[in-house]
Amino acid sequence: MKPQLYILTGGSRGMGLAMARQILEQGHHLLTIARQRNTDLDTTAQAHGATLTQWQQDLAHPQPAAQQLLQWLGALRAESYSRVVLINNAGVIPTIAPLSHSDWNAISQALRVGLEAPMLLTSAFLQATEGWNIPRQVLNISSGLGRRAIASQATYCAAKAGMDNFSVSVALDEAAKPNGAQICSLAPGVIDTDMQLQLRSASEAAFPDVNRFANLKREGNLTSPQKAAARVLAWLERADFGNPVLADVRQA
Repeated sequence: MKPQLYILTGGSRGMGLAMARQILEQGHHLLTIARQRNTDLDTTAQAHGATLTQWQQDLAHPQPAAQQLLQWLGALRAESYSRVVLINNAGVIPTIAPLSHSDWNAISQALRVGLEAPMLLTSAFLQATEGWNIPRQVLNISSGLGRRAIASQATYCAAKAGMDNFSVSVALDEAAKPNGAQICSLAPGVIDTDMQLQLRSASEAAFPDVNRFANLKREGNLTSPQKAAARVLAWLERADFGNPVLADVRQA
């Protein structure tokens, strides 16, 4: 069996790290793009005979990463793999506050990481693999907050709503091609990560929904990163992947 090739952003912690581990445990080839290198992943790759490449890139400056991805994929041979997958997982929540009291640099950084980077990386991925005669998939990790906005989260909600809509547009583009890629923007549910900690640790004055997020933790309603990763990766195996483009693991 030929290995599968995965490109994963934000694979150094949280659900992204859990996905990276599970991909490597299956013996596939993996490229991670994150600000920090994770040495534990090197150990996992060696233990399972998997191929791992880690790029340390700050996706707040996404153009160099997209250009590097375009060149890197262009040097590979499609026949070496049975499938190629891009998972846009990286995201940032800036300081929790109403937009009127938000730091402009933080807004810009979060939109670059959460929206501009996925768009540029998807463009590079689709361009580099367009002639590959194997299944090609783009999995964008969205959020329920992109579909149901809340207060004091304008930037994050906007980034995820933008991710949803560019995914729908790209799906229309790819449907018109002979070997068009499949794309899905998937909400992974509520996960026990640093992002959830940031939300439930905010002040009620800055974040009116803080008690709702605190209750999710208190009542045991958060999914572990490991379980969430397994559910997200399982979505790639669905016969109806990409139909619909906007999906939610809780509605499976």
